[in-house]
Amino acid sequence: MLSRLGALLQEAVGAREPSIDLLEAFVEHWKGITHYYIESTDENTPAKKTDIPWRLKQMLDILVYEERQQTAAGEAGPCLEYLLQHKILETLCTLGKAESPPGMRQQVFQFFSKVLAQVQHPLLHYLNVHRPVQKLLRLGGTVPGSQTEKEEVQFTTVLCSKIQQDPALLTYILEGKKIVSRKKSSKEPTTLPREAASIQDKDRSHSKAADVSACAAQALSTQPPAEMEEPDGRAGESNLIASLIGLCKSKKGRVALRAQENLLLLVSVASPAAATYLVQSSPCCPAVVEHLCQLYQSVPAFLDPADIATLEGVSWRLPSAPSDEASFPGKEALAAFLGWFDYCDHLITEAHTVVADALAKAVAEKLFVEILQPHLLHVSEQSVLTSTALLTAMLRQLRSPALLREAVAFLLGTDPQPAAPDDGPRTLCAHLIGHCDHLSDEISIATLRLFEELLQKPHEQVIRGLVLCNLEGRHYVARGSPEPESYEDTLDLEEDPYFTDGFLNSSFQPSAKPPPAPATNSDGKTAVTEIVNSFLCLVPEEAKTSAFLEETGYDTYVHDAYGLFQECSSRVAPWGWPLGPTPLDPHEPERPFFEGHFLRMLFDRMSRILEQVANRTGP
Repeated sequence: MLSRLGALLQEAVGAREPSIDLLEAFVEHWKGITHYYIESTDENTPAKKTDIPWRLKQMLDILVYEERQQTAAGEAGPCLEYLLQHKILETLCTLGKAESPPGMRQQVFQFFSKVLAQVQHPLLHYLNVHRPVQKLLRLGGTVPGSQTEKEEVQFTTVLCSKIQQDPALLTYILEGKKIVSRKKSSKEPTTLPREAASIQDKDRSHSKAADVSACAAQALSTQPPAEMEEPDGRAGESNLIASLIGLCKSKKGRVALRAQENLLLLVSVASPAAATYLVQSSPCCPAVVEHLCQLYQSVPAFLDPADIATLEGVSWRLPSAPSDEASFPGKEALAAFLGWFDYCDHLITEAHTVVADALAKAVAEKLFVEILQPHLLHVSEQSVLTSTALLTAMLRQLRSPALLREAVAFLLGTDPQPAAPDDGPRTLCAHLIGHCDHLSDEISIATLRLFEELLQKPHEQVIRGLVLCNLEGRHYVARGSPEPESYEDTLDLEEDPYFTDGFLNSSFQPSAKPPPAPATNSDGKTAVTEIVNSFLCLVPEEAKTSAFLEETGYDTYVHDAYGLFQECSSRVAPWGWPLGPTPLDPHEPERPFFEGHFLRMLFDRMSRILEQVANRTGP
């Protein structure tokens, strides 16, 4: 009895509340928006205080609900078809551009973002979707401090996510209409005409709306390609790239960070075709590098290397220095440059190989060669000092293999050859080596730090170009070399009483008979103890780091040297170097040995160590 009563009540409620016609409701809300512009007399009323946001929300809810009720997957419903055929997005884009009423652009950005994000049916392939998307992108990202930056970055987030899911969408978002018009004949008619015709089959009761939709679809499918071009005739524009770069310059930290993440998502597309298109048919790489060069040129030309070193930990996710660091003129500009350089390095690391190589080459060409190299070769000592310190800071932050390869090629050349003693400073590397022995101690120290940072990079060309290039031929070994030096010869130095203080805890007596010679290796290697102790005799006491430790013998130095050797061995392991030296060719004529300009510079500076210490301790 109760069940029958419940059924009767449900039937009565259903009879009194008929089902809502979604298409009719959708059209009614759209007409309500258009009627506002006809009936409204106050043009200064903000959009938030009108019923436009509510009607746009209702239209979005209808589209989402309609899609959920669709039985056939991948088929557009009547409301979505009405949206496409009546160019509603085009009209909204025009209203947003006019900012009528005030704040309308913000509402349009929100509606576009939500429609593209919540409607699962592929939309960006349609001409009446990606064309207004391109126009809307042109409205944003161009004016710093825009009131719609938050909505703009959310809009680009949706677009980049869609491109990440389907890289084929990249061409629809980036390219101009002249290119799209050539593709229209093969892509558009397979979708829109069929879906337009379905309105007449499904919604006979809405004859007026169906007739309008069918006429619009027929006009769309028969219009000439010339109508598909941009009004200003520009083709191949990349409004998404320009919008992202503009948002990356925002003063709002969250907006800039979100835009950088979106650009990172865009360049990491997995499709080789999309990556190639991004490089060849968009200003992605030039725009990123142009901003990098602008930030570099905004850095003051006179900076203390010590101040530059304080910003070592600047990251693109946190481009400002710690607040407890001392402030100095140009700190914000320097932090902005190093933060964007770190972002470029991260961008190259995460990007597709095609994009990474192109972006790395653009950085090398525009920043290293065109801007940085003239400063390194400038006659002004301050210009040389600042640019050298900045280059050292960049090398310290550099992690991407592609950009490291370009930086090494910039500093050392692409194919370094063995140098001769009389070679002049024809290359940048030769000039920098000369700066290591500059009249200005500041320039010498800054350049030595540059090479120190360069030698720590995991790139084979660095070691080969600076050190091994002149050593591979083994010209330091005399042809037909004599037998290994006897052990007694190594003790001649020890008989000098001056060196006895270097042997700690030793019972060495100058007049005593030397101990029996230990067994020596066939390769002539002497004991490590004598070598290290002989070196310690030359090092001033204040320069010995082990003097502050409990163990003041050579063991500490051997331990440190062994650690450095292990570190270098692990670094060079992937390079496949031979474990033994190259055999000498007895028939090759003997040539004078030259260690190379870099090693000669180091040896020359080492030979003057005692002289420098004497000058400092003298009267």
